Amino acid sequence: MDIGQKIRNARKAKGLTLEALAHQVGTDTGNLSRLERGKQGANQDLLVRIMGALGMSLASPLDMDVSNVEPALQPTRPPKEYPLISWVIAGEWAESPDNFHPGDAEEWLASTENAGDNGFWLTVRGDSMTCAGNPSFPEGSRILVRPEADRISGKYYVVKMLDSGEHTFKQYIEDAGLKYLRPLNPVYRTMEINGNCRFIGRVIDTKMTGL
Repeated sequence: MDIGQKIRNARKAKGLTLEALAHQVGTDTGNLSRLERGKQGANQDLLVRIMGALGMSLASPLDMDVSNVEPALQPTRPPKEYPLISWVIAGEWAESPDNFHPGDAEEWLASTENAGDNGFWLTVRGDSMTCAGNPSFPEGSRILVRPEADRISGKYYVVKMLDSGEHTFKQYIEDAGLKYLRPLNPVYRTMEINGNCRFIGRVIDTKMTGL
């Protein structure tokens, strides 16, 4: 069985859609679909992220066809702990973490995602990022923020609105030359942005609580 089929079987066994897995590993559904069907290879970093998300082992390369994969695969990145902080200090922490002390964090949570030296967790407030689909970020769930991340349409960001000084968590969309912050909950309106906000960082991991 080739590696694409193994990934597909593992994804289905975990009950993940293509969209959900693509979101977790930072790729798009088209790339993931082509990889599963053997129409496209995967680079080393992406394959490691996929296998880490699916709990697949890289210890037995003879058990899989890696002809379309770059050699010298490395094991999944070991978990690293990042601080869970308040929304009030999120922007300041991202810019000057050295001004804070370990006691300023509510707690420390681990992730295998690389949020950089200044990464941090936040607790989701409200229901604007909750939806019936996947991903959904219900109130109380935790999101891991990587400061100074590239701005990519379709990804999720923590943003500071300059007029109100408030921080918000939304999906960033570019369409026909315009830029928007979109909530996943259709009850809330999409906001067009035009320099009236500052991007704090991109959300790269999430944890559910209270399960």
